[in-house]
This record gives sequence, structure tokens and C-alpha cells, in this order.
Amino acid sequence: MKVIISFTYRTPKGADTVLYSEEMRAPKALLLAEDMERTGRAKNIEFIDTNDNTWTLKELRKQLEEIKTEPHDVKIYFDGGFDLKTKNSGLGCAIYYEQNDKTFRIRRNALVEELESNNEAEYAALHLAVQEVEELGVHHMPITIVGDSQVVINQLKEDWPCYEKELANWANRIETKLEQLGLDVEYELVSRKKNREADQLASQALREVNVSSVKEIDG
Repeated sequence: MKVIISFTYRTPKGADTVLYSEEMRAPKALLLAEDMERTGRAKNIEFIDTNDNTWTLKELRKQLEEIKTEPHDVKIYFDGGFDLKTKNSGLGCAIYYEQNDKTFRIRRNALVEELESNNEAEYAALHLAVQEVEELGVHHMPITIVGDSQVVINQLKEDWPCYEKELANWANRIETKLEQLGLDVEYELVSRKKNREADQLASQALREVNVSSVKEIDG
């Protein structure tokens, strides 16, 4: 959850003005706002989230306490590979999230036969990841989706048009599910090197090495 801090700043001589912070993660914003409140010069402190909802200090504290016990700060890495010889596709995803002050990682992959291109495999890998997020119970919060596919990332960001029917179907399927879950998505395009974990999972799937795990890791 990201927010902007809105507050009235008042000088010792009584001059005041309304100021706004940059957008930041809610825990950081809460920490800063509490410190500002202690100075006695920041009044009418409010937080504005990405959906233009407004929160008071008390409301945001309560919200963060409730979120703490649920999976949050979710980051998805996805990758898909297509073998021209066998016409098989390998799908891979790694999902990181926080819960109860601990960090967890889910790894999943799958071997599928009905796809026709590498771009379609990339979309299918992201769809697999979104299904895992749904099973995890993640809803109504921001998530980050990371991949090295320029086609998938740029089309979902609507920076590139999507003319191919099959890819458009995958995009619609993914966007519908994200909307149903109430997820506020930030897309991040990275190099293949920075997406190595998901790439390896997709490659393992093509070699018929099944991976399915959930693990607590060092934060």
C-alpha cells in the first residue's frame, strides 16, 4: 500500500500552509507522520492512497495492523519458454511476500502443450502466478509484477497495442482476475539476468522437473 502524506505545517509565529509528501509505502509514511506530529508543527495529518481514499493516523495504524497478519508486499517474478521442436511450453513463477513480520517465497512451474509461441508462454506464466496469488488469499492491496518480456509488460501497461487474438485473450484473462481481486498492480520490466529465478523454473518445466514449494526466507 502506497500513500501520500497531506498535512498543515504551522510555524511558531502562526503562519501555515498545506504540504504534500512524495508517494511512499504506508509503514514509512506512518513512521514519518508520527514523528512530524510529535514536533507539534504538523496538523491535520492525512494519508491519500492510490485510489484517492483518505486515511487518518488512527485509521492507517489499524489498517496496517490488520494487513500485518495477511500476505502483503507481494512481488511476482514470471517467465515462460517455448520449445520449437517439441511445441511444449515451460512456465515459471516466484512469488515473494511478507506475513507476520516474516518473508516467504513460493516457487511454481508447469509444463503445458497447447500454446503456440514464446509470447503466449510468457502470458501463461503470469497467469499461473496470478492464480497462485489468488490461492494465497491476496486481495485489495498493491502488488508488483516483474518480468523480462517486453511484450507482456508493455501490453499490460498499455504502452504497446495488442493485435494478436490469443495474446489479447490472455491479457483480458489476467486483467479480469487482477480486477476481481482488487489488486493495484505496478509492472516492472527487467533484464533476463534479473529474472533468473523465474527463467530457471520455466527451463526446469521444459525438462519435466516439477517445482512446487513454499519457504520462509531471510528478509
